[in-house]
Amino acid sequence: QVQLVESGGGLVQPGGSLTLSCAASGSGFGTYAMGWYRQAPEKHRALIAEITKSGGTNYADSVKGRFTISRDNAKNTMYLQMTSLKPEDTAVYYCNASPSFLGWGQGTQVTVSS
Repeated sequence: QVQLVESGGGLVQPGGSLTLSCAASGSGFGTYAMGWYRQAPEKHRALIAEITKSGGTNYADSVKGRFTISRDNAKNTMYLQMTSLKPEDTAVYYCNASPSFLGWGQGTQVTVSS
């Protein structure tokens, strides 16, 4: 079973940038689509970006043009480059397959605040 570990979160000012990483252990990472999800306080977890096994991407309207998802199948790693961050991007960010059938990791907190 693949295990996922997210990292790279932190506190950033509005307009700033962060890059998140998702490291997957186990086999099979390159055989399915992956996604980044986020859960803001008192809200449901939602998919915000996904990438197919061959690199095709889709984004939620709320992050389109500001976030870039990528993956390195040879390293079993996925990334989320976040720019022009807004306070409403504050959330715990998780990675998982898309649709999500893997176990959830602990997530990484992103806080956008001045």
